[in-house]
Parts: sequence; structure tokens; C-alpha cells
Amino acid sequence: MKERILQPIGNPLQGEIEVPGDKSISHRSIMFGSLAHGTTIVEHFLNSEDCLRTVNIFRSMGVSIEQKESSLTIYGEGPQSFTEPVEPLYLGNSGTTARLILGILAGLPLFTTFYGDRSLTKRPMNRVVEPLRLMGASITGCSQGNYLPLAVEGKTLQAIHYHLPVKSAQVKSAVLLAGLFANGTTTVTEISPTRNHTESMLQAFGVELLNNGLDISVRGQQTLTATDIYVPGDISSAAFFLVAAAIVPGSQLKLLHVGLNETRTGIIDVLQAMGADITIEREETKGGERIGDIHIRYKELTATIIEGDMIPRLIDEIPIIALLATQAEGTTVIKDAAELRVKETDRIHAVTETLTNLGAKVEEKEDGLLIHGRSKLHGNRIESYHDHRMAMMASIASLITTSEVVINDITPIATSYPTFYADLKSVSE
Repeated sequence: MKERILQPIGNPLQGEIEVPGDKSISHRSIMFGSLAHGTTIVEHFLNSEDCLRTVNIFRSMGVSIEQKESSLTIYGEGPQSFTEPVEPLYLGNSGTTARLILGILAGLPLFTTFYGDRSLTKRPMNRVVEPLRLMGASITGCSQGNYLPLAVEGKTLQAIHYHLPVKSAQVKSAVLLAGLFANGTTTVTEISPTRNHTESMLQAFGVELLNNGLDISVRGQQTLTATDIYVPGDISSAAFFLVAAAIVPGSQLKLLHVGLNETRTGIIDVLQAMGADITIEREETKGGERIGDIHIRYKELTATIIEGDMIPRLIDEIPIIALLATQAEGTTVIKDAAELRVKETDRIHAVTETLTNLGAKVEEKEDGLLIHGRSKLHGNRIESYHDHRMAMMASIASLITTSEVVINDITPIATSYPTFYADLKSVSE
């Protein structure tokens, strides 16, 4: 554990930041590059603990991967070249790795076991295990496969048509990836659109997909062909600085080369709905993903309602959006977000406790939050809950508190944003 003491700043935030590469896309680039035939080069890869776990896992299965800072070279020889790991695979805190790799390993002729850290071990896996078992997968583990550690014995899979019971890109991705190794055509029907990075990147690697509204289908036994990937800046990381500029008077920031995938830009829509002064510049499409520079200036905000199909487009940003809402005039309502209770921690409860301890007026609901603004925040000692997003949210809150904020453990931040405090310092001094 590593404690950090943060003092309020006495000046606006100014400058430019290029946030690290998108975590979701970085994970997938490693997986798909390893499954592909040929050499895949990944630029602006997120060099964080979570993504490095994924690199190490595929190296453990015989894939040659070279890394030079934020660039990866993956020498893919197809899934038939994978070798059985000699030791259990350690996933650390990466839920994306856990759920997506289940879909890959379920249809490969390998026996693998894997486990995670304390936080990941508490996260439910049955939402992925259940559809994979319907395809014929052999998966065993704690509580009948609901929790890590898990063991997978690869089997011949059969295609299914699966209706997602939850709004989850990870479950969708796991089933589609298993469908690549199944006999027949696998279809996933979503409740509402979720992150589509898996679909976009599979197509970049030459996989034929049929996307018909909420139905996504993939034909089994297709071959992936190597391609080059540019990883845009992670909008989930950029969100912390967007909110920082929106709540610190006089601030003006530009976030460079940020991913603007429409399934991920809910944070921008919320800021606009609250009256923020935010513009997008230099938009372009690179590697199948929209990117651009986001320019935000401080402006007084008003409350809004966040619900329904908006939730999957900003699920990871809700902790920092809750902080934003404490500085908006009126009551912000967040609902339909029960998924937050099974993240790295129960984020609904953690956000409520954290912001209340800092002086905000927050009500915890079963599926969301009521945040009454505007609140004057004060310092306190804060628990990070072993959750990178909670630790970063508390750090941004310290910019406007009346006294110091002490975070008991900032080590989880390294899972997604290793340069967070360096970037924060660069625009606040």
C-alpha cells in the first residue's frame, strides 16, 4: 500500500495532455494479434499493469511479443501454435483479460488455470461462464465457476444465439470470441449497444461479422490476418482531466488524440448536458477508431439525469461524473447503473462513502445515486477500495477541497494510468 497526501491547488489547470492508450483496445490488440497469422505492430499501447498481464499471459502460451515502451510487435502464428502454460496464469486486477480470455481458451485444445488478485477474485464470472457452457465449454472453479480461480479444458464448441441478460461488452466479446472457434454461426443479441471495440478490431483483422442492429453474428473457423493497430487515448482516463477542468475555476485544458468511439463518449454528452464549455477539434479516423482533441474550459454547471442507454456509454466514468455533479447546481440523478456494484469494488457504495466523507450530499440507491449540488468539499482521509478509478476520483476532488486529502493507497492507479500524477502535476503547477 502506498499512501498519498494531496493539497488543494490555488490556481487553474492549464495546458495539454496526451492521455495513455485505451485500455480496452490495448487488451484486444494483444489478444487478436496473438491469434492472427503474421506480424502485428501496436502503437500507443497502454503500458500499464493490467495490459502487461495480458502480454505475459500470451507469452506464457508461446506467443513471441516484443515491447519497446508503448510499442508492441506481436509475431502471430495463429491459435494452433499456442502451447499449454506450465503454470497457472495470473490476471492481476484485469476483469477484461479474465472474461475475454475465457472465450478464447474455451475452444482451444489446451488445459489452463488462472487466478487474480483479491479484488478480481470477488468479481462474478458466471455471466461469461454460462453462455460458454451452452456452447460446450468445460469450465470449473469456485462456486461452480462463478469466481476465480478457474480451470478451462478446451473443447469443440457449437454456435449459439445468445441474448445478453446484462449490458456488458465483456460478455458480448467473450461469446463472439468463442464463436470464432465454434462450428456454425454464433449470434449475440444485446439489450442496448455496448462498447464495440471487439467488433471493430476483429474486422480490422479480416474477420467477417454481421451487425444487424442489436444482433452481432460471427461465423466460426475464420482466420485472423495480422494488421497494424494505433491505440487512441483512453477517454476513461481523459475523463478525470475533463472533470478537473470543469470544476476548478479558470481552468482550460486540451486532451490530445482521445478515442471518440460513439459507444464510449457518454462523458462528453453528460458534460454538454450540464452546460460545460467543451469542443472537439481535429477529428479523424485512425485504425477504425475516431479520435480527436477535446478542449474544455471552466464554466458553471447545472444538474442532469443519467439513465437508460446512456449508462453503458459511461459506466467506468460514473465515479468521476459523481464528483462533477457535486459542483453542479441542482440534483443529479444516476440510475440504471446496478452494474457498478460488481466492478473492482461496489462503486455505488464506494462513491457515496467517499464523497460524503469529503462533505458532499449524496444518496445511495440500489441502482445509482442522487447527488445534491453545489457542495463545498473539505479534506479527509479516504479509502481507495483497491480501485484505480476511486483513487483517481479522490485525487481530482483534492483540487477543490478546503484542506488536504489523504488517500490510503494509490497503487491501484498503476493498473490503468501509471503517469496520472505526473500528468496532473504538469497542468497544475
